[in-house]
Amino acid sequence: MFKINENYLKLPGSYLFSDIGKKVKAFTEANPDKKIIRLGIGDVTLPLAPAVIDALHKATDEMAVKETFKGYAPDLGYEFLRTAIAENDYKTRGVDITIDEIFISDGAKSDSGNIQEIFDLNNKIAVCDPVYPVYVDSNAMAGRTGEFLPELGRWSEVIYMPCTEESNFAPELPKVEPDIIYLCFPNNPTGSTINKAELQKWVDYANKAGAVIIYDAAYEAYISEEDVPHSIYECQGAKTCAIELRSFSKNAGFTGTRLAFTVIPKELKCGDVMLNSLWARRHGTKFNGTPYIIQAAGAAVYTEEGKRQTKEQIAYYMNNAKVIREGLAAAGYHVSGGVNAPYIWLKTPGKMTSWEFFDYLLKEANVVGTPGSGFGPHGEGYFRLTAFGTYENTLEAIERIKKL
Repeated sequence: MFKINENYLKLPGSYLFSDIGKKVKAFTEANPDKKIIRLGIGDVTLPLAPAVIDALHKATDEMAVKETFKGYAPDLGYEFLRTAIAENDYKTRGVDITIDEIFISDGAKSDSGNIQEIFDLNNKIAVCDPVYPVYVDSNAMAGRTGEFLPELGRWSEVIYMPCTEESNFAPELPKVEPDIIYLCFPNNPTGSTINKAELQKWVDYANKAGAVIIYDAAYEAYISEEDVPHSIYECQGAKTCAIELRSFSKNAGFTGTRLAFTVIPKELKCGDVMLNSLWARRHGTKFNGTPYIIQAAGAAVYTEEGKRQTKEQIAYYMNNAKVIREGLAAAGYHVSGGVNAPYIWLKTPGKMTSWEFFDYLLKEANVVGTPGSGFGPHGEGYFRLTAFGTYENTLEAIERIKKL
């Protein structure tokens, strides 16, 4: 008789955003006359940039001609896209990343979940708290997190690094030495960042401890402050201890077209084994490549027109962030984030729990956000709003909240 992976049975409830979706659906069905404004999930609302659309059309036409038709994509991705990434995302920042250290995929969420497969189950993971749920959940599915402790809202074998108001929602170096450290800057959900000197401390710590950092830089395009690094490889020694995840979803609106990449330097080794080789083996075996037309569209992001147009889109969302941040502050809320990231992190009013505030906001203002407790124990008492809505809906949502 077949057996199941019992680690799945340890997972508490369903995925955070699935729970939110069910609640919103039930409310909408009971109140069909209400206009719901969604500032919860980090999904973009602007259409793809014209340069990207032109590239999509051109690549689609190529697929209709025998001489230019493309089948399976190369394992690592097309060279034209990996070259554009190496030149624009790294070389311009003084970082030498070769194209065979870049792996094209269909999403940073996929990569952040899949990357744990190349590590032994006995590795101890450390995560920020609060944190993007996929880092923990994917390790729980693998059997690396121990038992879930409902009374504490945490896993027994995970090292949690509290991100509190006192530390500007940045983690401190863990007291218990981990093997794998997950970092995300600009941070999801808090919108916090750290400067280059602080990030260098993490790189030095990882190299000394023999740990690997899985660095999620999905929101680097939203950085506005000078001393905030866009890549962990801007830090000395990062190539021997860090894997970097990047996404086209937020910087160029590819949430519906799916495109991302992971960087694993050849210098990153466990003994004599290159992690680059392990990920290449996993990638080639379990992933059949991102479609040619999507990779062609991704390359268009790096053209002069693409850069200008996507920069305008980012400015649009960051203006929304400013509207949310300043509007909530004027209404008496304690807020952070929204400066280097499209997320605003706020304290729930009074003694409301995160889910109580979710229900209150949905019922009284018909606005959807994300409960902070869904991101970890230290997210309790906080709430996340995103700047990815339309400008008009963002204004209306904040006006509704201010009237509560």
